[in-house]
Amino acid sequence: MTALPIIALTPGDATGIGPELTARILHDGRMAQTARIVVIGDARVLDLGMRQAGVSFAYRRHHSPSLVDWSDKAVPLIDLANTDPALYAPGIASAESGRLTGETLARAIDFAKAGEVDAVTFAPLNKRALFDGGWKFPDEHKMFAHLLGHTGYFSEMNVLDNQWMSRVTSHVSLRQALDQIDRPSIEVAIELATTMMKKAGIAAPRLAVAALNPHGGEGGLFGTEEIDIIRPAVEAMSARGIACQGPFPADTVYLKAFAGDYDGVLAMYHDQGQIATKMRGFNRGVTVTAGLDIVFTTPAHGTAFDIVGKGVASTGAFEAAIALASRLAA
Repeated sequence: MTALPIIALTPGDATGIGPELTARILHDGRMAQTARIVVIGDARVLDLGMRQAGVSFAYRRHHSPSLVDWSDKAVPLIDLANTDPALYAPGIASAESGRLTGETLARAIDFAKAGEVDAVTFAPLNKRALFDGGWKFPDEHKMFAHLLGHTGYFSEMNVLDNQWMSRVTSHVSLRQALDQIDRPSIEVAIELATTMMKKAGIAAPRLAVAALNPHGGEGGLFGTEEIDIIRPAVEAMSARGIACQGPFPADTVYLKAFAGDYDGVLAMYHDQGQIATKMRGFNRGVTVTAGLDIVFTTPAHGTAFDIVGKGVASTGAFEAAIALASRLAA
């Protein structure tokens, strides 16, 4: 029997819901048949999560994932001893907590680079706190690429009920996004979306490509990007054997995908896809960093500062993130 992938699990920003989500998932071993989980973080953050979630479980400290005895019933923890959550108010963004969140992720990446873990799944973080804490990147995905020395194309994607939602542009202003949408960027995004779907086990993925303008430009009446840029890109990639179609008006393309006509949708910019997927399943969506050498997954929702410690945060997306990381790593 093939051993389950080893997933490095980080509790996210200690000021958010990450610690309690982590504790709730670990205490009953609900993911034990999906992956071998090793926590990378601080024991005090894990203790905080248990108090917030009202659960308790045993954990055992190890110096590195390679030294874990997987027959041991205790949760394996690489205790970085770097984050005292008592120093940071729950539900309030903290630059110092953001700095330590990034530091913890960087250590998980080190273990992945060394081949000691097969993927990294992280609980929600706060991008502003991460940035203010010294990780001067607009999002964690660009931070990961920097730490890995990655220079090629990569992208954030969202997965919901095995529907893959990708985008040409991501965490930039809408004005910048418009400048970044061109034929080469659309073509490489189509290729990466198809590659990721195949890695996830979709043998012959079908990709729908969204238009940029209202009504798909209405034949050039509302803009010509569909005619000049998007359709030529779709046709070129289709000629290469990729099953992609479009551009389809963005206000209806997700209805087609969710009805089962496609396995994924390529949006032109961030909110074009995020609004549709979060409306459909806010507590089930997973974010994937696609195109890097290491698999990264996280819940598609954020730190939820308004419900920290209330015991109402759903673990659904975090469980889905672990499951997807395991599939991709395998």
